[in-house]
Amino acid sequence: MTQRVELATVMDRLGVDGLITEYAVAVDDGDWEAYRGLFTPDGRADYRSAGGIEGDAGQIAEWLAKTMELFPMRQHLIVNRRLRFGLLERDTGDTARVQADYVNPMRFAGHDDGSSAPDFVCGGRYDFGLLRTHSGWRLREVVVQEKWRRAPQTRAQAGAQ
Repeated sequence: MTQRVELATVMDRLGVDGLITEYAVAVDDGDWEAYRGLFTPDGRADYRSAGGIEGDAGQIAEWLAKTMELFPMRQHLIVNRRLRFGLLERDTGDTARVQADYVNPMRFAGHDDGSSAPDFVCGGRYDFGLLRTHSGWRLREVVVQEKWRRAPQTRAQAGAQ
């Protein structure tokens, strides 16, 4: 590999990493316009394993806007990013796949016990499909695979212990 190719690969890795970070920030900040802008025009997301929906970026943004009202405090931590570049029309690097683990602590609205600690935490793995566009890397596909969650106990559950 030449230094030019290696530099291009590093720049692509940084671009992809930045896009994944912008995804997490858009969801955590409730910036649904920015969220939509991270996707290709045909981009889709699938949140069904976490109790959500599957649809295009606009549909998902609307669903997230409504759902995230339940959680005024949220913070996506996307880690262990595994990146592979692919081929499109015989040009190396036009596509990318990222598998990344996530931990997502959140706090339910209305739980005002004086604490700012999360009372709902979930984790799993994202599978991101990306496409290089004239505007940079964009999401073509996001699939969430929730693996676990910890939710608050109800009073009845707490009393049974």
